[in-house]
Amino acid sequence: MAKLVINPNKKVSKINKEIYGHFSEHLGRCIYEGIYVGEDSPIENVNGMRCDVVEALKEIKVPVLRWPGGCFADEYHWKDGIGPKEGRKRMINTHWGGVVEDNSFGTHEFFELCEQLGCETYINGNLGSGTVQEMSEWVEYMTFEGVSPMAELRAKNGHEKPWKVDFFGVGNESWGCGGNMNPDFYANEYRRYQTFVRDYKAGEHIEKICCGANVDDYEWTKDVLATCFNHSLPFQHGFMDGLSLHYYVHPEGWDIKGSATDFDEAVWYKTLGKALYMEELINRHGVIMDEYDQEKKIGMIVDEWGTWYTCEPGTNPGFLYQQNTMRDALVAGITLNIFNKHSDRVKMANLAQMVNVLQAVLLTEGDKMVKTPTYHVFNMYKYHQDSMLVESSIESETIGTEEYPVPNLTESVSVDENGVLHITVTNLSVSESYDVDATILDREMKEVKGEIVTEEMHAMNTFEDADRVCIKEFSDIQITDKGLKFTIPACSVLHIAVK
Repeated sequence: MAKLVINPNKKVSKINKEIYGHFSEHLGRCIYEGIYVGEDSPIENVNGMRCDVVEALKEIKVPVLRWPGGCFADEYHWKDGIGPKEGRKRMINTHWGGVVEDNSFGTHEFFELCEQLGCETYINGNLGSGTVQEMSEWVEYMTFEGVSPMAELRAKNGHEKPWKVDFFGVGNESWGCGGNMNPDFYANEYRRYQTFVRDYKAGEHIEKICCGANVDDYEWTKDVLATCFNHSLPFQHGFMDGLSLHYYVHPEGWDIKGSATDFDEAVWYKTLGKALYMEELINRHGVIMDEYDQEKKIGMIVDEWGTWYTCEPGTNPGFLYQQNTMRDALVAGITLNIFNKHSDRVKMANLAQMVNVLQAVLLTEGDKMVKTPTYHVFNMYKYHQDSMLVESSIESETIGTEEYPVPNLTESVSVDENGVLHITVTNLSVSESYDVDATILDREMKEVKGEIVTEEMHAMNTFEDADRVCIKEFSDIQITDKGLKFTIPACSVLHIAVK
């Protein structure tokens, strides 16, 4: 029997709601067809935003949305996406699929979407092919209230009042598609560009996100921080509020990636083993960040993460459309548990991507919509948002393969503002269930409720069978003198709420 020990009295760190953030890029059918169908579409919409998609995303309490990229951000010129739609520039999306981008979804539409979702805004600016002036004017256009050319232009385009930009990324993947820069060169460019990402309204601060490393490029992290902290004052903490990190799980590597739906047990464990690598990345980049930022004023921002497989057969390779199975549900549960456990340093994360791209929470086809297994994990884990991580540990045994050994169980526990404990546990085994004996210190339990996502490892939701994988009640929980006892089924993600 696995021992789970929870100490609700030992509050470790706040789990920022933004850890449960999402990402929407002008890529494939994420924006167009997925989120935005236009005001004249026969699909039910409000100001062009799909009603079914918006309602589904509101259910999981999307806290923050990143836009417009991704690689697309560093070739996006914001003025192409404002004003009357018939006058907006049409262009080829050379990064993703070679299709026409008509810019009908731009700045105004993004803020309309975020207002409908009730979420915070994360804008990614163009450092790669844009200018300081262009970035500065975009911030002015979005946030300045008063007499200025950009504020007047915004009013002319139908929005007199400014919006609130919560987070602003100064470039994206500047080590790659954002300009192929060296870290010291990028860091100096970052210092220059971020200077003009101004806080125009008293009391409203735009959190500035510096482009961090690709996976395990620790040299990038160290060199960028060294350059940004050089000749800066302590209160400026390197002119940044966050440093990004990108990591995708490719079961078979970057070139092949592997099928989203056709895999065996060995590949299952390989995938989960690679998902668990996120913890090493956070730890090792965190050690470097600690050298410059012991007080953790700079958040680690994992603003691109998730599974990335070979696209579905018969689809445009540039659209990155993939199905979503129980394997993805486990990757989500494992990764979110890791983020929770490191919430002292990880302050935001953004799943890639929201709809129809990579590890999407929703898939659409015409007027149909499907909630993926990953969606249901986010729906169960939403209770961690803005709760306090509490001290917990679980005994685990090593399973998997010789090349990719993994623990059989992972967990994280938080307590919300009402004093409710939220326990999330993943069972990585394809075939074995496990008995768990949970000790909850100094806690009188009045009510326990459980919910679970579990199915055979290949199980997925399709447009013909939309609810094969869903959240089900989990009632087989025994209250003991010291805590709880339960058996977690194979291949499952579990949430238990304890009042």
